Amino acid sequence: MNETAGLTTIASDEAENGRWRAGVVQDFARSELFERTFQEGMELVEETASYLDGAGRQESKHLDRKSALGYASESMRLTTRLMQVASWLLVQRAVREGEMDPALACDARYRMAREAVAAAETEERGRGRLPVGLLDLLDRSDRLYERVMHLDRRMYLDPAETEQPHPVLSQIERLQAAFRG
Repeated sequence: MNETAGLTTIASDEAENGRWRAGVVQDFARSELFERTFQEGMELVEETASYLDGAGRQESKHLDRKSALGYASESMRLTTRLMQVASWLLVQRAVREGEMDPALACDARYRMAREAVAAAETEERGRGRLPVGLLDLLDRSDRLYERVMHLDRRMYLDPAETEQPHPVLSQIERLQAAFRG
């Protein structure tokens, strides 16, 4: 009987946590912050596509072999990162428009994934030889990606994790417990 009660409590806690997360997702999707982030993300996707198909293609033809390889690598990382951000933003918009249930948007498959390729490695290998247009897009996409990653982490934390204990009060409680014992 105890095991059943324990499982019921766990299931109840998980359901409450799921409702809390769904509420957070829905609140964010309706926010001004979402609107600005969505607009910025979609504009950056369009600008990047235009650059890579136009000026970027022309600029890459004038690069030496090593720089051309760096250009190809960085442009692939750029487009991958932007597509991940765009997908995440489109899920949030689907919630906003009522096309997706907020609880479904909480599924792990809609979360942001950590980037596999580290930008620091590329910087060390001569990022300075890349065209200015690509470097600008890389920097802007890095900032957007980090902001969306931050939003993703904040929106999907357990409610208990978002409540950080006050460091001074935590120490006082430890001292009180030590002197009581």
